[in-house]
Amino acid sequence: MPSYLIINPNTTALVTERLKGLAGKLLAPATVQAVTAPFGAPYISTEVACAVAGHATWQAWQTASAELRFDAVLIGCFGDPGLFAMREAAGVPVTGLAEASFMAAQAYGQYGIVTGGRAWGPMLQRLALALPSGRDLLDIETVELDGASLSARPAEAEQLLTQACVNLLKRSPVKSIIIGGAGLAGWAERLQSYFPIPLIDSVDAGLRRLRALSPA
Repeated sequence: MPSYLIINPNTTALVTERLKGLAGKLLAPATVQAVTAPFGAPYISTEVACAVAGHATWQAWQTASAELRFDAVLIGCFGDPGLFAMREAAGVPVTGLAEASFMAAQAYGQYGIVTGGRAWGPMLQRLALALPSGRDLLDIETVELDGASLSARPAEAEQLLTQACVNLLKRSPVKSIIIGGAGLAGWAERLQSYFPIPLIDSVDAGLRRLRALSPA
């Protein structure tokens, strides 16, 4: 039976528990371990926080892998901090929410991203340049509130995320839109009926990719 590790690169344990709960449903009967970054920001929304999170992700991996063996690892942040270092040194397949959702969206053609936090626009553009699946990223629309704030204010989140998707579609001929962020899990499904193109949940895409990376 496969054994998976999910690393939450921020320090908010509630995000870790939510990721583990969603993984338990989708990946059963596999074993899923979820861990929280030992240091860093409660929510990653700046370049500095993302850089620190890369280090924290590696530290979390070292601690977890010293006790248990894992077949694959998911970095549970839409920005994949530490992805390339983990891939170089972990010795098992590693993916992140951004890479996995880029791959899922790429199946439809050129795609866009809607996410929370203004700083994530250029950060995600740079990540896309480093990933083969990023070449079809056409446009990014960010909202002012970060993922944590959107999660805490669902009525406002629905309005902001819906308008962000509308804005992106008016501007760019994308074939799908990623709703990106661990804190925004479930919103793609909630908003799908409003739009004629697929909305992709980054957490769902990450978990499905994690399953595909592990031994049969």
